[in-house]
Amino acid sequence: MHVSEQPSGRRPESDWERKRRLAEVFGDTLPETTSDERDDADRADRAGREAGNDQWLRAQVPPHHGRTG
Repeated sequence: MHVSEQPSGRRPESDWERKRRLAEVFGDTLPETTSDERDDADRADRAGREAGNDQWLRAQVPPHHGRTG
């Protein structure tokens, strides 16, 4: 039997059943839209958060590791 085959006596899963089963196993990790479908405001907001995270990370570098300011 191949992975894609259904065991005998079982009906094929509907699309929503398959998605529910996969979400139970892997969680809902994929966004509903791709990055090119999102608004520019979303990108700017995300870029601002990433810049803030980068500043925080740079501030955590100990002086003996060559922190530049």
